[in-house]
Amino acid sequence: MLRSAAVAGVGSSIAGRWVRESGGVIRMRVADSGHRLSFEEREAIEEMLARGHTQAEIAREIGRARSTISREIARNLRPKGRTSAGTVRMRPYSARIAQLKAEQRARRPKPTKLSGHRVLAATVQAWIGGTERMSPQQVSNRLKVLFPDDESMRVSHETLYQELYVQGRGHLRADLHHALRTGRARRAPRKAAKRPRVPGELLIANRPKDVDARTVPGHWEGDLIIGKNSASAIGTLVERTTRFVILLHLPGRHDAESVADAIAQQITALPEHLARSLTWDQGVELVGSHQRVRAETGLSVWFCDPASPWQRGSNENTNGLLRQYFPKGTDLSVYTQEDLETVADGLNARPRMTLGWRTPAEALAEVA
Repeated sequence: MLRSAAVAGVGSSIAGRWVRESGGVIRMRVADSGHRLSFEEREAIEEMLARGHTQAEIAREIGRARSTISREIARNLRPKGRTSAGTVRMRPYSARIAQLKAEQRARRPKPTKLSGHRVLAATVQAWIGGTERMSPQQVSNRLKVLFPDDESMRVSHETLYQELYVQGRGHLRADLHHALRTGRARRAPRKAAKRPRVPGELLIANRPKDVDARTVPGHWEGDLIIGKNSASAIGTLVERTTRFVILLHLPGRHDAESVADAIAQQITALPEHLARSLTWDQGVELVGSHQRVRAETGLSVWFCDPASPWQRGSNENTNGLLRQYFPKGTDLSVYTQEDLETVADGLNARPRMTLGWRTPAEALAEVA
């Protein structure tokens, strides 16, 4: 109405009388749902206050809740001085100054969940940036497991992703970005011309069905990731029921003999009920030594179909997690057995959704 009055060249009171005499108008009410006041609305507030209108009248005029008008005026009160009686005098509401302050507030970063909770922030940083290298989803759910009665130790994975990727406010250190899943170590090249043939009876189709069910522990999946220039490798063994990880140290050769030695060294240290079978792909490193592995460890050895990595799903997922520690092109020979054990400990300390947010280490301890 004020804008219409200005266009017509009359005051708002005259314009209001004209509108009432013509039957009034239907105002478009603006829902008070957090939408910011516009500069035009603030100008209307300034003019109506100057003309002596009440806050209720202003609210009806511009289609806002009375509480919105009250807050707007209160947050923009400015002291002018004191009267002779000692009371504080206030400057009149200014649309221009109110708009400037609103724009400054909008640009100011708001406190984040982690910035106001040091213990929670330190825990998140330790889990994402430490040896566990947890994902935001793992962190969020692990907090519920370890702090079931402490609502303050809660943060959604969406909030963590916001603080890591979107807001960029620096509360989570920049180096935590590198703890997330990037890079990829190369898989072992397979040269078909030199592959020994896999006996048909050892193909995965003949593997006992109880292995598929993951209900009985002791069945493992294995593979290699290959380092820079194919000069070094790391073997990965993943227990299917608990997702427990063992890493094999292969700093130089990773032929059939070396791989068999590394497998035997790790598996023979396990209780017998945790060493039932091993499923591998058709790489030459195990096809040529499966009989020796079976004899030295007691493992039944099974082979996947060609080009079927999903038949070793747990192992493939673990190889993906290892990218965080050993990016593509890494010289794996520089790492010691102790280094690999540290990485394996980190992976085994990560809570898994498939385990009810328990860790592989906890799951293995229950069946060991």
